[in-house]
Amino acid sequence: MRKKRVLLLSEGFGAGHTQAAHALSVRLRQQSPEVQTRVLELGSFLHPTIAPWIFTAYRKTVTTQPKLYGMVYRSQYKKSLNRFTQLALHRIFYAQTAEIIHQLQPDTIVCTHPFPNVVISRLKRFGLNIPLCTVITDYDAHGTWVSPEVNKYLVSTPAVKEKLLSRGVPEESIEVTGIPVHPNFLEQNNREELRDRFRLKPMPTVLVMGGGWGLVKDEDFLPYLTRWRNRIQLIICLGSNEKALETMSEDPRFQHDNIRLLGFTNEIDKWMDVSDLLITKPGGMTCTEGLAKGIPMLFYKPIPGQEEENLQYFTQHGFGQQITSAETIDHWFELLLKRYPELLQRRAMLTERQSKPQVKDCSQAIMEMLTMQKTFV
Repeated sequence: MRKKRVLLLSEGFGAGHTQAAHALSVRLRQQSPEVQTRVLELGSFLHPTIAPWIFTAYRKTVTTQPKLYGMVYRSQYKKSLNRFTQLALHRIFYAQTAEIIHQLQPDTIVCTHPFPNVVISRLKRFGLNIPLCTVITDYDAHGTWVSPEVNKYLVSTPAVKEKLLSRGVPEESIEVTGIPVHPNFLEQNNREELRDRFRLKPMPTVLVMGGGWGLVKDEDFLPYLTRWRNRIQLIICLGSNEKALETMSEDPRFQHDNIRLLGFTNEIDKWMDVSDLLITKPGGMTCTEGLAKGIPMLFYKPIPGQEEENLQYFTQHGFGQQITSAETIDHWFELLLKRYPELLQRRAMLTERQSKPQVKDCSQAIMEMLTMQKTFV
């Protein structure tokens, strides 16, 4: 008897969607040795030359013209992609998807980005008979996620479930499971051992993320943080932005014993463990990972659209605060210096609360879909 196969489809419009797919892949294989998974960024897989250009253009639009992006996001907020757009996506970009599915023979398809979700939904309308699960990777539900062909929606919060219900999605098709994070973010590492390994000092430490999405382009923000470098240890993660890493490495303001510049790393969970405060763009995945680690968060200029909704959720629930001025930074950095032990204790309590398992997480819900597959035939 062959293993059950789960095909997880994402896209490269920001790292969070694919991180969620990989997190699910790992957790599904942990749940059962009888499950085989495959993660694909569908557009990149089909068009490895064209896709990076599209993703770069998208990133430039989001970072240089956020108001335009926000207008488009809001104008289409309650709408699914129309049939013409779906057909265009299929013909121009995803025409070979059916052949990939035929070759891989998945038992269930999971989408963590709206575009492959649209493509698989269209194939299901034309006869594809495979259960489709959609994992919404933000704290909002834009209309582009919604399709009558989706068998199961896995969402972050009851509020997102209510938004789907208001758009006519049947209640039995929605489960509140939270956004999946890699199991590494659910483990607690020894801070002292990590400090020694990373060659960090035992002092208040701030992790800054999101360098590729606007933080670096702000000529005042990161230099302002360096004013605290004698009293606060700064870890600035620039991800895949190699140009920014090179430029900042040559900048005297960032050449200090208490400042560490990082490029891409697979150990963000460990860098969060040795940090006391996270400064980030309010992307759904990073915020969820920070929440799993119990680290207080400060949010830098949300991109209009889903990041605004993420920001609202995390600030309303007391998990972080928006940076509205330099005074916000000064206030929190002073807190780190004056009330460091108290903040460490609060973080430990928050981490313990977050470590309690939900009634059902994403991987469990997908496992149920696999065992109940006959109901979709």
